Amino acid sequence: PLSERVKSRDAFVYLDRVMWSFGWTVPENKRWDLHYKLWSTFVTLLIFILLPISVSVEYIQRFKTFSAGEFLSSIQIGVNMYGSSFKSYLTMMGYKKRQEAKMSLDELDKRCVCDEERTIVHRHVALGNFCYIFYHIAYTSFLISNFLSFIMKRIHAWRMYFPYVDPEKQFYISSIAEVILRGWAVFMDLCTDVCPLISMVIARCHITLLKQRLRNLRSEPGRTEDEYLKELADCVRDHRLILDYVDALRSVFSGTIFVQFLLIGIVLGLSMINIMFFSTLSTGVAVVLFMSCVSMQTFPFCYLCNMIMDDCQEMADSLFQSDWTSADRRYKSTLVYFLHNLQQPIILTAGGVFPISMQTNLNMVKLAFTVVTIVKQFNLAEKFQ
Repeated sequence: PLSERVKSRDAFVYLDRVMWSFGWTVPENKRWDLHYKLWSTFVTLLIFILLPISVSVEYIQRFKTFSAGEFLSSIQIGVNMYGSSFKSYLTMMGYKKRQEAKMSLDELDKRCVCDEERTIVHRHVALGNFCYIFYHIAYTSFLISNFLSFIMKRIHAWRMYFPYVDPEKQFYISSIAEVILRGWAVFMDLCTDVCPLISMVIARCHITLLKQRLRNLRSEPGRTEDEYLKELADCVRDHRLILDYVDALRSVFSGTIFVQFLLIGIVLGLSMINIMFFSTLSTGVAVVLFMSCVSMQTFPFCYLCNMIMDDCQEMADSLFQSDWTSADRRYKSTLVYFLHNLQQPIILTAGGVFPISMQTNLNMVKLAFTVVTIVKQFNLAEKFQ
C-alpha cells in the first residue's frame, strides 16, 4: 500500500535475494562467511567456467551428429552464454559499487518529507520490483518452452557434454541436468540484465523529484533570502548525490552493456536464420521468446538512458523558469553555477567506447540483418539442410 514507508533501495529486494542465492553478495551473519565464499566459488566455477567448456566439448566431439536446427539453437544460446559469463562476473565484482550507490540513495530518501514525494518513490520502487518479476516470467517462459519443444521430439535442447553420461542411452538424465544448469545460467543472466534497468529507474525517480523541487524554488512567499538560498543549496546537494549514484554504477554497467552490444547483432542474426529456414512451429515459438529476451537485455536500459539525458535538459529548464529574477546576488551567482552543471547531460558509455543510447542499440541490431543477408546471398541455409 502507498501508506507504507519504503526506501529507494527496496526496489532491489527481489534482485538482491537471487544474487544472494548465487553467492554474489555477503552473508548477514559473519559466522557463515567461509561457507558462503565456498558456495560462491563453487557456483562461479560451475556456471562461469565449466558450463561453457561443456558446450564447447560437445561441439568438438559430436559436431557431425548435429542437425542444422539443433546446431543453430545451440550456438545462438551458446554465444549468448559465453557473453553471459563475462557479464555475470562483472556484476558480481561490482557488489561494493552497488552498495556505495545505495548509500547515496539513502541520503536522497532523507529529502522526501512530503506525502507526494514519498508516493513517487513508492511507485518507482514498485516499478523496479515489477521489472524483475516481468523479466523472471519472460526468461522462465523461454527456458521451459525451449526445453519442452525439444524433449517432446526426444532431442536435446542445448547439447552439453557430461562425463560418463551417454546422451542417447541416458537421454532424460542428461536432459534434466542440462535444464538445471541452463536454468542457473539464465537466472544469472537475468540478474545482470535487470540490475542496470532497476538502477536507472530509481535514478530517474530522484531526477523527477529534483525537477519538481527546482520548479518550486522561491514559490513560498514570506521567506527570507537565506532560506531561499538554503533551499537552492539543498537542490545542488541532491544533484550531486544523483551524480555520485550514477558514477558509482558507471563502471559496473559499462562492461556488461559493452559485452551485450557486441553479442546482440550476432545472436539475433542466428536466431532469425533459425526461424526463417530451420524451425518448426514449436521450436519457432521458443526462438521468438529467446529473441525477445535478448532484445530486453539492452532496449529498455538504452531507452531509459535516453530519457535521463532528456531529463537533464528539463532540469535546467525548470531551474531557469523558477522565480529567480528578484533574488539577491548570492542566490543568482549560485543559480548560474548550478545551471551550468545541470546542462551537462548524464551519459553512460559501454566500455568507454559506445554511448548507451537507442541509436547505438539500433546500430548494433542492424548487424542481425547483415548476417541474414550474407546467409541468403551465399545460399548457406540450403547447404546446411
